[in-house]
Amino acid sequence: MVSWMRKRDLHILTTNIYTYTGDQRFSVIHTPNSDDWDLKIDYAQTRDSGIYECQVNTEPKINLAITLEVTAEYDVRNRNSEKQYYNSKAARAKIIGSTEIHVKRDSTIALACSVNVHASSVLWYHGSAIVDFDSLRGGISLETEKTEAGTTSRLMLTRASLRDSGNYTCVPNAAIPASVRVHVLTGEQPAAMQTSVASILNASTAIIITYFIISEELLLNILSILLIHRSSR
Repeated sequence: MVSWMRKRDLHILTTNIYTYTGDQRFSVIHTPNSDDWDLKIDYAQTRDSGIYECQVNTEPKINLAITLEVTAEYDVRNRNSEKQYYNSKAARAKIIGSTEIHVKRDSTIALACSVNVHASSVLWYHGSAIVDFDSLRGGISLETEKTEAGTTSRLMLTRASLRDSGNYTCVPNAAIPASVRVHVLTGEQPAAMQTSVASILNASTAIIITYFIISEELLLNILSILLIHRSSR
């Protein structure tokens, strides 16, 4: 059994061909019947710098530590210059649902995008920073599904806070990205919205009641006129 571990937090990233992290940039490359087990990190960030250890579960155990230093970050904004190339291939991401989302604080933010090609990887950015699955915030998960039509990526963030507000960008490999804006609302704003709705309903009810009162009064007047006219005959 061969595993890759990140030393700074003792996180087992891969074991054999299986990946044990929500950050799908990490994967292992292994050619069957070979002794090579390579750890692959797509779109490496400066925060990925550190020591990674390859562990082989034998007797005695074999450990090999490798130091990775990332000197420059991939910038999602650079992808704008690639649009002309990708337009010719018609490879693009699309946000599933509205591109403007309002959620209550402490609820779950659920974002999804579909890609019309089989993307080898899909990343999510919050603003200009990649979503960090291993941050102290916690509660972040990513699910990527390959379908006949392409690729679907779903990002979930539990216990939403005001810091989670902002622009989220779905960035597939070799495809035009797509963005969605998230607004995390405090408890006061939904209450204000409910008050406004209640006021509208009360006003409508008052109008309806007034209408029926006027109609009833008008009907009584008509009946009175008819009775007077009949008695005069």
